[in-house]
Amino acid sequence: MADTADMTGTIPEGSTDNWKDRKRYLWLLGLMVPGFGLLAVVAYARTDWWWLLLAGPMLVNVIIPLLDLAFGLDPANPPDDVIEELENDKYYRWVVFMYLPLQFVIFFAVMALVAGYNPFTWVSDLVGASAWLSANGGEWLIRDLGMTWWEKVFIAFSAAGVMGIGINTAHELGHKKESVERWLSKIALAPTFYGHFYIEHNRGHHVRVATPEDPASSRLGESFYRFWPRTVSGSFKSAWELEAKRYKRKGTHPFHLGNDVLNAWLMSVVLYGAAIAIFGWQVIPYALIIIVAGFSLLEIINYLEHYGMLRQKVGPEGKQRYERVLPMHSWNSNNIVTNIFLYHLQRHSDHHANPTRRYQTLRDFKEAPALPTGYAGSLTLALFPPLWRKVMDKRVVDHFGGDVTLANIQPGKEARYFAKFPPPAEHEVHTEDRFAQTYLTEVLAAKCPGCSYVYEVAAGDEHEGFPAGTAWNDIPDDWTCPDCGVRDKIDFVPVDPATLKVDA
Repeated sequence: MADTADMTGTIPEGSTDNWKDRKRYLWLLGLMVPGFGLLAVVAYARTDWWWLLLAGPMLVNVIIPLLDLAFGLDPANPPDDVIEELENDKYYRWVVFMYLPLQFVIFFAVMALVAGYNPFTWVSDLVGASAWLSANGGEWLIRDLGMTWWEKVFIAFSAAGVMGIGINTAHELGHKKESVERWLSKIALAPTFYGHFYIEHNRGHHVRVATPEDPASSRLGESFYRFWPRTVSGSFKSAWELEAKRYKRKGTHPFHLGNDVLNAWLMSVVLYGAAIAIFGWQVIPYALIIIVAGFSLLEIINYLEHYGMLRQKVGPEGKQRYERVLPMHSWNSNNIVTNIFLYHLQRHSDHHANPTRRYQTLRDFKEAPALPTGYAGSLTLALFPPLWRKVMDKRVVDHFGGDVTLANIQPGKEARYFAKFPPPAEHEVHTEDRFAQTYLTEVLAAKCPGCSYVYEVAAGDEHEGFPAGTAWNDIPDDWTCPDCGVRDKIDFVPVDPATLKVDA
């Protein structure tokens, strides 16, 4: 394997010698997303300055982009020999876990505010501190805030920022193999009513990424405002079809509590049902703002991550498939501040190549195309399509060596882009399927070469709809690894079941 320093684009030579994670305690700053919201509400209670209620948009669209410019690129890349140790360090998991309680504190506090209650009064009454606060100059904290409807709209948008970034927390948890983390992922998705993301992202987007079939991969020339309805509706449809297909293999309908789309949505129903029961029907308009603006923050990040990227078809005629996902198929950014706030989400190429890898071990690759700035700054650019295209379109074409025909172009805009970026007379496209396996004998067990998931014929996989004894030949050809989603059945490597038992 090549040396890590040789593979990275923004990591200085020799930086991996005697490596240690200098961001170890900086990861806690990610908790300042909900923490900043709480501070803003406290400051509003003290000053009545309405602009403090826009803390969420200010953090995402102004503060973090400026900090990215000030602090520059992330100079740390973990070398191969520390990956396993980092993966097993439970500290990093607890950093992510801690976001969830703060996320729900913000959620219920905002529900109280838009319903006309002061949440600090509730807390002070609960601990018997109201009289003490009144007697010691703290009456401002428990006063009647008297928010106007437009101030409530502002605080709802700020809450949407916290819940939207909570989807990133769900993203980190949902890719892991441990069942507790997968359930926590669905809990983190509840405030945005986007529980189907848990299925669609892992089993849909990671399988189809950087192809025209993927609703979460944006196309060259496609604005965010055109992408939004396509990805929202397409992701919902894809998630349901994936679970329906799984239950069809089980020989039953998809309307079961074990359906990961339904049980995730049920969590949202319970959450908002509780909010309405406690605070009343008046919270509904602001809840809708939190839901729609929250998942829209996710979708604008999706828009950035694969704009114009296209995997090529490989394999013999009639049996072609898309090439394996490589670092070149995702836009990266390596600005240190956004890296910390988003758990290395910007190192998106490594994530797609190794989806089950934990955030602290993700690396930057030189072959990954780079956005002009961090995700926070780039999403602001994406809100202004002419500016976005001016900055990004040439970057897409340059990434493909000047050959615009290799990009994922918005249908109907091909002629316009061919005229603007004349393609070369000859196209260099590899067609060899370098990762496909040939099964010459009966396969009793097969291992995913990416994440090491093993399908054993004797055990089957009940969750996937394959009873014990289901032969490898009876597994559908379009089945993909249920853990990482990036390897097709044809990629799996045959292994000896007896060896698996010894290893266990």
